[in-house]
Amino acid sequence: MVRRERWMVVATLALLQIFVVLAGTYLITHDADRTPAPVASPKPAPIPLVTAGPVLAAVGGGALPAKGTLTTRLTAAMGDPALGGSVAGIVLDVATGTPVYDGRSGTAITPASTTKLVTALTVLGTVGPDARLATRVVRGASAGSIVLVGGGDPTLAGPRTSAAEQEETYPRPASLARLASNTAKALKTAKLTSVDLSYDSSLFTGPRTAPGWKPTYIPEGSVAPVAALMMDEGRAANGARFPDPAQATADAFATLLRKNGIKVGKGVGSAKAAPTAQELARVESGPIYALVERMLTHSDNDLAEALARQSAIKEGLPHTFQGVPTAVGRVLTRLGVSDGVEVHDGSGLSIKNRIAPTALAHILAVAASPAHPELHSLISGLPIAHFTGTLHNRYEKSDSKAGAGLVRAKTGTLNGVNTLAGIAYTSEGRLLTFAFMADQVANPPEAITALDKMATIVSQS
Repeated sequence: MVRRERWMVVATLALLQIFVVLAGTYLITHDADRTPAPVASPKPAPIPLVTAGPVLAAVGGGALPAKGTLTTRLTAAMGDPALGGSVAGIVLDVATGTPVYDGRSGTAITPASTTKLVTALTVLGTVGPDARLATRVVRGASAGSIVLVGGGDPTLAGPRTSAAEQEETYPRPASLARLASNTAKALKTAKLTSVDLSYDSSLFTGPRTAPGWKPTYIPEGSVAPVAALMMDEGRAANGARFPDPAQATADAFATLLRKNGIKVGKGVGSAKAAPTAQELARVESGPIYALVERMLTHSDNDLAEALARQSAIKEGLPHTFQGVPTAVGRVLTRLGVSDGVEVHDGSGLSIKNRIAPTALAHILAVAASPAHPELHSLISGLPIAHFTGTLHNRYEKSDSKAGAGLVRAKTGTLNGVNTLAGIAYTSEGRLLTFAFMADQVANPPEAITALDKMATIVSQS
């Protein structure tokens, strides 16, 4: 009898446990106010990745390469006939500032787009990495008038750039359509549904083309006339450049306002906004550091010119092509790297520019230095050999394959000019900068192959 009672107690407890489990399960799966705990799925074993490591993992780590061996290999490569008769180069140890290889490194060479390294250092060193460029709408001088004010942002997306395209662009650009929408809301709040529109592009002054620019640059689409108000970097729907980017942007803005229910007078002309004018709406670019990365990765001429002007503005100089060289000189002097630099624009399109390889190598070393974190986006913006930007389709030949993914460098190309300047870690983990330049190139494709070979030698040293 006792055994039967014990058995009944055990059975009862078992039934109670089953009930509790079932009840708990019901509550978890049927209670709408609870989120079921995720069920952990088995994780596959991690696959190790072999990479070049962080861009600035170390500066002084590792031993320096054998100087004699490096000199022998680079001297032979620099003697490639495809490079022509005006060639110079240098390899510099970042930690000590000591040249590891010197091949006429003080020779002034036409730099082409490696000029953008100078522009990057200058804007980061004066404007700063976190500033943004604003395009604004303010009230005009008369009642019912508004002014579209350019802030020097050439990346402003026009109406033909879709939201999806803007989302995929780095950094995501400010939108003229959003500016129009926000402006329309502000006007309607003020009970205004009809306005006269004008535009102010006076932030940039002086000639819209630089000394040393060829007259073919704008017609062929290499660059737009420099303007403080510009959408889509001055490109029309057919890819051609607007002869007047500011007027084209203002006209597009008027159309967008009309689509948002605001009547706009027929004439859209130029006017100067009052400094104290009430702001109705604004949109802002990505931060300067991201704009610098974009400029370097894609060798963006329009962005380079805009950033160079921002440096002149910040330095209190004329907002012109004439103000840019003075701004560059001031900033580079403060950073101790002004020797061997003569520039007349920000993009490197000017055939009057002259920069020595030693100057570019020292500029890269300063940007890579732990003492200047505000300059590091110059390094992170460099194209990666075989993978990004202007190097994405290079480093495929036998002499340069080993440098793929390891070399990070800015390219430069003009008629008769090929240059390459960047960074690479040695096989021992030592960070080096380099600059190889030629401006009497006899065979451009072969010259590019020679430059890539030299950079690969540095990365394998």
